[in-house]
Amino acid sequence: MKVLVLNGSPRKNGTIENILKKLTENVSCDFIDVCKLKFESCVGCMNCRKNGECILKKDDAHSIAEKIKDAEILIVGSPAYWGNINGKMKMLFDRLVYVLMGESKRGLPLPLHKGKKCILVSSCTTPFPFNIIAGQSSGTIRELKEITKYAGFKTIGVIQKGGTKNKKDFTNSELKKIERLNKKIKNTLEKN
Repeated sequence: MKVLVLNGSPRKNGTIENILKKLTENVSCDFIDVCKLKFESCVGCMNCRKNGECILKKDDAHSIAEKIKDAEILIVGSPAYWGNINGKMKMLFDRLVYVLMGESKRGLPLPLHKGKKCILVSSCTTPFPFNIIAGQSSGTIRELKEITKYAGFKTIGVIQKGGTKNKKDFTNSELKKIERLNKKIKNTLEKN
């Protein structure tokens, strides 16, 4: 079973990257720094919906599409940018619509990854509980849930860390949650 990690943070050793690394400690995974990828943005031609492949020149987005097809567990982390996923992550998901979901004849979404699992991670400088109340980290998670839900992934865990401006370290409860999710990943891998 394969684990794919999409790190949407541009910060080396930032909160998101550190959470993702702790989540996958002693787990074999493909760790991708989305902000380092080189790819064109979606042109909205809709050809991928017809032929199941992006017509743009081969780039890193094509490579990630193949990795998503092979992944059984997808772990996605993004800092909150105006209560949403960051721009590079959004551009990537825009390019990957065809590999995430199909369409019925009536234009309704058809999930292509039923039975697969995902974990979603977000952080922001807005302090707890306002990161959730004001829709910052919670807005980011909401957007990631929408993408993964329509793709057919079942969310098995969510981590939201607020107040990162003044608190770089993890609380004991945050560390316990990360540890629990790490065990969940390992158990899922062992079952398959």
